Amino acid sequence: MVNDSWLRWIVILPLAGVLFHAFAAPRLGRHSSAIVGPAVVGLAFACALAAFVRLLGLEAGGALGDRMFPWIEAGHVKVAAGLRFDALSAVMTMIVTGVGFLIHVYSAGYMEHDEDSVRYFLYLNLFMLSMLLLVLGDSILLFFVGWEGVGLCSYLLIGFWYDKTENADAGKKAFIVNRIGDAGFLLGLMLLFWTLGGKGVWTLDFAEFRAHADLISPTVATAAALLLFVGATGKSAQIPLYVWLPDAMAGPTPVSALIHAATMVTAGVYMIARMSFLYSMSPTALHVVAAIGATTAVFAATIGLVQNDIKKVLAYSTVSQLGYMFLAMGVGAYASGIFHLMTHAFFKGLLFLGAGSVIHGMSGEQDIRKMGGLREKMPITFWTFAIACCAIAGVPLFSGFFSKDAILFHAFTSPNGHPVLWAMGLAGAVLTAFYMFRLLLLTFFGECRADPHTAEHVHESPPSMTVPLVVLAVLSVVGGYVGLPAGWLWGDRFAGFLAPVLAHGDAVEHAEGGSLEGVLMAASVVAALAGIALAYVFYLRSPEIPADLARRFRAVYDTLLNKYWVDELYDATIVAGTLALATGLWKVVDALLIDGVVNGVGAVISAQSAIWRRVQTGNVQHYALTFLGGVILVVGYFLLR
Repeated sequence: MVNDSWLRWIVILPLAGVLFHAFAAPRLGRHSSAIVGPAVVGLAFACALAAFVRLLGLEAGGALGDRMFPWIEAGHVKVAAGLRFDALSAVMTMIVTGVGFLIHVYSAGYMEHDEDSVRYFLYLNLFMLSMLLLVLGDSILLFFVGWEGVGLCSYLLIGFWYDKTENADAGKKAFIVNRIGDAGFLLGLMLLFWTLGGKGVWTLDFAEFRAHADLISPTVATAAALLLFVGATGKSAQIPLYVWLPDAMAGPTPVSALIHAATMVTAGVYMIARMSFLYSMSPTALHVVAAIGATTAVFAATIGLVQNDIKKVLAYSTVSQLGYMFLAMGVGAYASGIFHLMTHAFFKGLLFLGAGSVIHGMSGEQDIRKMGGLREKMPITFWTFAIACCAIAGVPLFSGFFSKDAILFHAFTSPNGHPVLWAMGLAGAVLTAFYMFRLLLLTFFGECRADPHTAEHVHESPPSMTVPLVVLAVLSVVGGYVGLPAGWLWGDRFAGFLAPVLAHGDAVEHAEGGSLEGVLMAASVVAALAGIALAYVFYLRSPEIPADLARRFRAVYDTLLNKYWVDELYDATIVAGTLALATGLWKVVDALLIDGVVNGVGAVISAQSAIWRRVQTGNVQHYALTFLGGVILVVGYFLLR
């Protein structure tokens, strides 16, 4: 590992932004935060780009490192605060800082009139600091600091407009659900630490974990991998801990784009890729990850079919796309999962920012049933949004086409894959294409269904918001060309770049697909086009069909519209059960037993005191009479004896 002390500046710059917004910006005014907030992230991106160029000059598998200072020294354990910039962390850092910078610029326009914009940029810079610690930390302990930091920032940003009860509740829900997952993550971390410590290897460094993986038994590897995956299901919104992410749309739209589309929710995917050596030791853990990922992809996509809030559609789309990433991880296609993570950051960030532009132009309206006909009044937003829809739907030659095709290919051909997993992924592709083009058609085509006042004031967003849309649109088109199928131009360079860092590379497996990959690719293209064609028929050519189907299949429609009543089920079981348990502990254990014992002891002492108070009257004559009585008894005893 080559030492590079410049790495620390990638982290220090967002930290400087946090300090600026905490101490200087309140005095300098909101306009200063709109400049400094994006600027520090842009400079961090420049530093990351310089580090990336230097990394490319190293041999395959090389890395840059920066040990900043000793952190923990306790007995055998010595942990330094160090950063590691290898192929995997390089990709993640470029995504976090690059997309993060665009979203910061967008936020300057979106939050221009918000009185609390200084606090907003403070939280946003703090999030960037936490996320960069997560992806750059060379130890699982520093990784966990960033992991918890992004959870905290998620709570702060989701509930940013805390004067609305639903926003504050959504922030608390995200925080609590993530804590449930983090409990599993901590157990997995401690299991690994004590297992290796028992073999004389007291370490928390990722590199040391991988170097001594042979000391971990398959049973321990399975248990640790599954416990770590519990944390991933919370942070990356997978079944059963996905319920926080749709409610997280209560925060400002740029927050949804940054935290819940491009960066934070991918932390679980990154964690599995970083610990791929551990997961490859446990086929059982991989099967669980793949099954949960495929199920989540289809489950969330079915909910997205009927949602009417523009951000809720995108929220369930995010849950579904994260399922594809975990499907890739579960079949051992780690590089393909990271590839889809990257392309998803581009097109989903664009979709959320495009939705924010629509909401901005519609004076805060989010119901797509009250939109329509916006493509002429908001042309830049329309064309960029359409590009993102093509990318996520898997339309050929857009970025999502290449990354989703790679995942479906490995789901079918990998030793850990299965035709059922491939079929579930293909079904999810059809659903994705349908609900995304439903969203596009209802928002931008047909007659405007807004009230006259709103329709009259619809306008395109300012350049500070549309320029990031254009940049992300370009990336949503060209971003997939770093991972082409075998035999296409330069092939899958992305998998080859990541191969030395992961447990095993995808490049060779991808190249061996041959004609089979062509067949599977054709199937995915047909699936995408079928979904798009169905949406066109339903929502543009024959718009009466959806309402008719909703009436004929009312039970199914209501189930999807109410999201399978999962939140209600959790409220009736877990929430109500926890409340009942807490109430029982309060009334029985606390009030009856603990308070009863304490109060009982007090009552006994009080009763004894009442008796002794009759003796201690304070009357001198009574004391003299008592002494006399005592003397008579003593003298009488000796005389009678």
